[in-house]
Amino acid sequence: TPQYPINELMIKRHSPYAFDPEKPGAQDDLNALLEAARWSMSSYNAQPWRYIVGIKGDGTDTWEKIYACLVEGNQPWAVNAPVLALGLVKTTFDHNGKPNAAAEHDLGAASAMLTVEAVSRGICVHQMIGIEPDKVLASFAPGADIKPLTGLAIGSSGEATHVPEAYAERDA
Repeated sequence: TPQYPINELMIKRHSPYAFDPEKPGAQDDLNALLEAARWSMSSYNAQPWRYIVGIKGDGTDTWEKIYACLVEGNQPWAVNAPVLALGLVKTTFDHNGKPNAAAEHDLGAASAMLTVEAVSRGICVHQMIGIEPDKVLASFAPGADIKPLTGLAIGSSGEATHVPEAYAERDA
């Protein structure tokens, strides 16, 4: 219970470990989440965030490659998320080539906006720091001034039976 009145979406937000493996992500919803991130504030409007998005069963291997970049502790629960994404930042400004000290902050803001949009659509986002940046660089070769930072699991909340007991306990 909040100590002061806040937007209901903030109260409804949940980062589940249990995702429903039977409910795929809708492309229109995913596009809206990414659009919400695009509209986020950023230093010099540089929009330094980059997302690599994988949709389970879409005919590409992107979801599997992202899954392989998650740390071992995130894989047992993230396996059921219909959408996995990686959050990366461009560490330099396009307009002058100088380091962008706000890039990581701006990725966080964009991911927060993405998450609020998800909640408004009844979708859950579990953000995680537990990725293997070197694997991301090897698998996706995003560029010399691109730094992998986070992962996101996106989908519908599932039942405790969808994850190992230790993760179900965390969800509870």
